[in-house]
Amino acid sequence: MGNPTPVEIQAARPPDAQRLTTIAYAAKRHWGYPEDLISLWQADLTVSPQFIVDCPVFCAVRDSEIVGFYALSRQGEAFELEHLWGDPQHMGTGVGALLFQHAVFTVRSMGGSILNIASDPHAEGFYLRMGAIRVGEVPSRPEGRSLPLLALVIEANDPAATSSPLG
Repeated sequence: MGNPTPVEIQAARPPDAQRLTTIAYAAKRHWGYPEDLISLWQADLTVSPQFIVDCPVFCAVRDSEIVGFYALSRQGEAFELEHLWGDPQHMGTGVGALLFQHAVFTVRSMGGSILNIASDPHAEGFYLRMGAIRVGEVPSRPEGRSLPLLALVIEANDPAATSSPLG
């Protein structure tokens, strides 16, 4: 089966909210979580049109279909990776890495110096491979569950600062 069609990164639009939410749910289910936990995490997995207006949200698009996305929030120079999800059918094709690289570029271009990530335990290895380091844990739901807390220091003078993955 040849190479997949290239992915383009573009800003999300409010009408994309339902597709982004569908991807977040599908990706979470991909890891085998039971439906009672998926329901518990509904607010965390749902992307509203207003969230897209309020935060930097970018989509990976292949063949006119959104196949993944990320979203950031900000406090001063510190950014938080609120979402990074790939459609399970596109996992392992480089979409996640491309989205993460674009997120780093976005943080750098907005003057950020650190990207914090409260990672799903299944995704921790991905973020470590992308250069983040584990700095602790944060509480999650249900009570007693915690998530790995990772951080990536963003260097302003990094040569990559002048070029965006996929423009």
